[in-house]
Amino acid sequence: MKVDELRKKTSTELKDHLVELKREILNLRFQRVSGQLESTARFRSARREVARIKTILAETTSGSSSEQQGVKNAT
Repeated sequence: MKVDELRKKTSTELKDHLVELKREILNLRFQRVSGQLESTARFRSARREVARIKTILAETTSGSSSEQQGVKNAT
């Protein structure tokens, strides 16, 4: 999923998607250990997508707190 698409989602949608990806990574890890993993590229892309979602969530939470601090400092 592209970053623009992820930024349009709400934080609850992002958290749900994050849980789904973590489950997928767990399943991929089991497949890798048992020798059944056919596409190693999906493992890498899923990890990167998790990182993207975590970054966007961190930006939104830090962005809202910094905006509040800016208002407090302005008064």
